[in-house]
Amino acid sequence: MEMVNVRSVGARPAFRWFEGEKWLVLTAVLGFLLSAFCGIWTLVNGAEVAPGGNVQNAFSFNAAIGIFLLSTALIIPYSGLGRRGRAFYRYPYIVLALYSYFAETVQNFRGVNPRFVKDGSAFDKAVGNVFAFIALLLVVFYLFLAAQYFRRKVYAAHPELVTGIRYAMVAVMLSFAAGIWISVNQGRTVGLHGNIIWLHGLGFHALQAIPLVAWLSTRTSLSVWVRLRMIHLTGICYVLGLVFIGWQTLLGHTVLEWSTLTVAAGFCFLLSLAAGALMLRNADGLLRKMH
Repeated sequence: MEMVNVRSVGARPAFRWFEGEKWLVLTAVLGFLLSAFCGIWTLVNGAEVAPGGNVQNAFSFNAAIGIFLLSTALIIPYSGLGRRGRAFYRYPYIVLALYSYFAETVQNFRGVNPRFVKDGSAFDKAVGNVFAFIALLLVVFYLFLAAQYFRRKVYAAHPELVTGIRYAMVAVMLSFAAGIWISVNQGRTVGLHGNIIWLHGLGFHALQAIPLVAWLSTRTSLSVWVRLRMIHLTGICYVLGLVFIGWQTLLGHTVLEWSTLTVAAGFCFLLSLAAGALMLRNADGLLRKMH
């Protein structure tokens, strides 16, 4: 257990969401705009573009990157990074995201799968090779950011929020691992029915789910000790749910198939949801009393 001085019980600090991260937020908005364009195109013209492109993939990818960047911009002010440290992370990540938007969108419209190029031109292969390298850099730079939340002084400033972010970062690393798994596997399918995309997607959504529970806990009148225990419960259960899903996928089974692993995963996610609902209920009660 970390021996640090934390805020007094009942203290509710003013949060600084997105502070100083205008360019990262705008990059996220670009992803949403590209996703909307791809969605409209799909509705009008269909998704498939011969010989191997699929605009629907670009639609989901751009939206996912947009949500990921927006969620990251939300929590960066609590990383403890100074101006230079944040710039070191921010601007390379924006460049990497812009290339990812380009590769996924342009190549699918050209009829090429940007990740797994088959019988493509030299240009297509070059784009695909660079895309794979970009994906690795996205992981490396995010590891740099994630490490900041495990510093003592960062935890001491916002113990509840940082505890939630720590669990979210663990989940994100599992998602990145799933992404590498997809690349090595040359596709998302494992065995007869396993689909790695479930693990890949759900892990990233921890960036919204777990910090939200942590923030809600700070809006309650519960003691810091109780808040932290509820956040730990949320985070541990969410990560365990991901592990069970990954295990089910590794065995080549769909996550929609009834099994001990899927029941265990569902139970874990329900516990996380219950903890969040409890924090919401307590926060709502506190807000009513304030009014």
